[in-house]
Amino acid sequence: MDLLIQTTSLETEHRVVLGGDIDAFTAPKVKEALMSLVTKPDINHITVDLEAVEYMDSTGIGIFIGIMKECFQRNRTFEVHKMSPRVERLFRITGLYDHIAIRKGESE
Repeated sequence: MDLLIQTTSLETEHRVVLGGDIDAFTAPKVKEALMSLVTKPDINHITVDLEAVEYMDSTGIGIFIGIMKECFQRNRTFEVHKMSPRVERLFRITGLYDHIAIRKGESE
């Protein structure tokens, strides 16, 4: 499946919807899209929706660790919403699940 990156903005909050596979081939595009938001001075909050991500490898995990750290250093909040079961399992196995703000659904 092709990589989907869809960004919407509302004042100082940005939401990124990712879909498809996040692996060594697609990771540079994901990293560039997320990092470009983190480095904007007017951004306070970034939310990433992973519901449509079918596969993620360790490269993807590395991106999320880096983005999380960069947001912390720049005093921005970073959340992940609606993970697919496969991605949630990967986050749990690697321990990232316990260190990143996660919401399973919009209403939580």
